[in-house]
Amino acid sequence: MRDVKSGMVTTKNLILSDPKSPFAEAFRALRTNLQFTSVDKKIKIILITSSLPNEGKSTIVKNLAYSVALTGNKVIVIDGDLRNPTVHKTFNLPNSRGLTNLLVEEGDYEAYLNVDTSYENLHILTSGPIPPNPTELLGSNKMKKLLNQIKENYDYVFIDTPPVVNVTDAVVLAPVVDGVILVIQAGKTEIEAVNRAKEILDSVKANILGVVLNRVKESQRGYYYYYYYYGDYKKQDKKRRKR
Repeated sequence: MRDVKSGMVTTKNLILSDPKSPFAEAFRALRTNLQFTSVDKKIKIILITSSLPNEGKSTIVKNLAYSVALTGNKVIVIDGDLRNPTVHKTFNLPNSRGLTNLLVEEGDYEAYLNVDTSYENLHILTSGPIPPNPTELLGSNKMKKLLNQIKENYDYVFIDTPPVVNVTDAVVLAPVVDGVILVIQAGKTEIEAVNRAKEILDSVKANILGVVLNRVKESQRGYYYYYYYYGDYKKQDKKRRKR
């Protein structure tokens, strides 16, 4: 394993140094909601996606991983975006080898992991080289086998994937993970795109755990800050049908 340099992400310090901030509180709320979803069935492998690009899903993945690892859980972040990978950038890591190497070659996945120097229980698997066939790799039996191996050694597995509406990469993974979180950017994401993303995920019987509303405007101060809201999609569906 390779070490991730400490202090490389300023938002990590906000969670640690200012635990009473809205930023930190939002992630604690999200973390708590995930724990409650595991009452009847353990939710370990969680796919995080969005309807369209640039909605902040990679930031959600990173900081949710920090928040969960802070409680002592063993966490791994996997960059499943084999078209436009960003996990290595958010963690300041090289990306010469990673998930694609594991899916094409034989080898022990632990040799490809990076460990955060501040959280020894947080590991990162970058995407590796961009392949010509990302959907086929993610939907392969090798990918399913790899996830089964990884989940035996971790409490939570967070997978960053491409947007649902644009490509089918997240869709092929959705049925084999324990749950999906959909990221929506406030004031940007159109409701039609969100509905389309939900329809696509429903078509493969994905377990949609909820939505995260990103970059909500805090009206009292008149600026945008990273605030995350966790919402239960199933409950919202029931409310709409009653109307």
